[in-house]
Amino acid sequence: MKEDLQVYNNVLGLIGDTPLVKLDRITQDIDGEFFAKVEAFNPGHSTKDRIALYIIEEAERKGILKPGDTIIETTSGNTGFSIAMVSVIKGYDCILAVSSKSSLDKIDMLKTMGAKVYVCPANVSADDPRSYYQVAKRLHQEVKGSVYINQYFNELNIDAHYKTTGPEIWKQTEGKITHLIACSGTGGTISGTARFLKEQNPNIKVIGIDAYGSVLKKYHETREFDEDEIYPYRIEGLGKNLIPTATDFDVIDRFIKVSDEESAHTARSIAKTEGMFVGYTSGAAFQGVKQLAEEGEFNKDARVVIIFPDHGSRYMSKIYNDQWMRDQGFSDSENNVDAEKIEFIK
Repeated sequence: MKEDLQVYNNVLGLIGDTPLVKLDRITQDIDGEFFAKVEAFNPGHSTKDRIALYIIEEAERKGILKPGDTIIETTSGNTGFSIAMVSVIKGYDCILAVSSKSSLDKIDMLKTMGAKVYVCPANVSADDPRSYYQVAKRLHQEVKGSVYINQYFNELNIDAHYKTTGPEIWKQTEGKITHLIACSGTGGTISGTARFLKEQNPNIKVIGIDAYGSVLKKYHETREFDEDEIYPYRIEGLGKNLIPTATDFDVIDRFIKVSDEESAHTARSIAKTEGMFVGYTSGAAFQGVKQLAEEGEFNKDARVVIIFPDHGSRYMSKIYNDQWMRDQGFSDSENNVDAEKIEFIK
């Protein structure tokens, strides 16, 4: 074996140090330079690998997690997959309460990784006993020797990105970043990354992407929870019907809302222009960039980093499925993978 051959003991060694990729084609009509932080390069194909490993190892260090214990979590899919992956390597059982809004692809992946999955109705209030929040809490009470990660209200969610994602971006941009654009769900990614970057340069502008049907943008502006903002939407892992304490609203300069339909088409456009097969929230993040550009947010000196949270393979039954797109009323001729593009040889 060559001495310079880099070998990892297991997949967990591959978490972090994801690449920054310049976006040239989809940004050609926008002033500034734009870079994607491609979190799909993590072994679990999403940014949630970072928090899963960090929170579990902190729980081990503190003696909260012991051999033979069960890890329980609430997830839209990506965190669950990451926790299941870490649990496989470390020998824990894994139980996940998942929103019914999660794609079938994600749910199948969770089962494949050995997790026990409870699929909970998406369009119920957070305090409804059927919600994935309440189901996870109930399971934690019922399962002896269980630990509830509780990413929405766990400060370690922020710490994981403060210690990894923020420093990586600062180093990769040589400290020249002017804007950070990131989706906000639990808020850990944007909050931890922003907290580190703002310490290096408080002038960096941090903009969160929220969904129509979510309470985050209005709460940021008013510090009031408005239940009237809540209605069903389709994007997974973006926005919330509660206020997560894992969101540090003080380090976020503003929020901008994006629609389900435009985010889906933008994700498809990224694949066709940049050759990057990205997930629904990556489409949402860049849709936010497009809307900000229309407002005149960027100039020729802007150096913008956009976090692309996960991989497109998790949305094959949704935004990359033409029938699903048509069923949502999202179909258009530009981004469809039409039958005319598929030829069967008999």
